[in-house]
Amino acid sequence: MSASEERGFEPATGDGPAVPEAAGGRAGEVRTAFDGMLQIRRLTRAGSSDPEGAPAAWELHRPLRAVALALEAAGIPASAVGPSGERTATGYRVCAGEAPGSVRVEWTGPPGSGAAHDEEDELAECAAVLRRLGWTALVYRGPRRRRFLEVEPPPAVRP
Repeated sequence: MSASEERGFEPATGDGPAVPEAAGGRAGEVRTAFDGMLQIRRLTRAGSSDPEGAPAAWELHRPLRAVALALEAAGIPASAVGPSGERTATGYRVCAGEAPGSVRVEWTGPPGSGAAHDEEDELAECAAVLRRLGWTALVYRGPRRRRFLEVEPPPAVRP
């Protein structure tokens, strides 16, 4: 049994090691996890006109994991950090948001990577993916005028 099988699948948050692009097994794990999340939505929201169109209770209790899974399944690259904490790859980074149950999505990368220049377009893509899945994703500006998304479940399904 591999180390990942012992821990279970964890979507990339952008704060871990780089996920190899040629990781065919990883792509399968992501697809299986994402399909499982959609199946949970269908089963728990069967009477809804769009059973896949809003987060399920499972996601509301693990919003960071659900948002990271949605972004990784959409093929958006995650950022990464090296062994000493230095940023080694440009991509999304998800972390807990300011409000309970919210998630913050940033576009970040190593110094000189151009992440700040690309963040508007890349965060717009992240927001589009999340909105299609029923999340509310709003763009804000933080320190040094860097943009980020604040992601929450829609009001109709908030716990």
